[in-house]
Amino acid sequence: METRHIIPATITQQQPLISIRPISAKDTYALRQAVLWPNKPLSYVQLPDDIFGQHFGAFVSNSNDSDANDNGEDSCNSRDSKQNSEQSLVSIISLFDDGSGAARFRKFATAQLWQGKGVGSALLSYTIEAAARKGATSIWCDARQSALGFYQRFGMSGEGEVFFKGEVPYLRMSRALP
Repeated sequence: METRHIIPATITQQQPLISIRPISAKDTYALRQAVLWPNKPLSYVQLPDDIFGQHFGAFVSNSNDSDANDNGEDSCNSRDSKQNSEQSLVSIISLFDDGSGAARFRKFATAQLWQGKGVGSALLSYTIEAAARKGATSIWCDARQSALGFYQRFGMSGEGEVFFKGEVPYLRMSRALP
């Protein structure tokens, strides 16, 4: 699977250059823990099925727009050569085939400093497209109740009753794929 670069029309602090690419399950663990379950041990965020999943990461440029040329356009070619050394992993997601034609994403986390800046939205869009390319007819997740509005923007709707993982309320959400 190729790396996708999402380049906003105007690069600002609020609209970072985002690069999305496959990563290993191990590369997701630190961010999973820091964002989702900071008071639990690292082993708590490791899934037995991680070896069967696809894991994606969203990376943002560590530079502060110094690579943009004078007219405000992005000079993507100069960034590509520096990409690996100057990017930070700020959002992760894991995608699984549930065996029934549906895909499930889990452990979706975006670093707090990057929430609300489009990084998680770009990563979820990428993941939904990846599931559809693999032939999934639907996609679902167990969503934290505090994030239901976010998932609704992607056409997902709730099913069933609210349930709890520890003290955190969740709702299953899903949508059909084209």
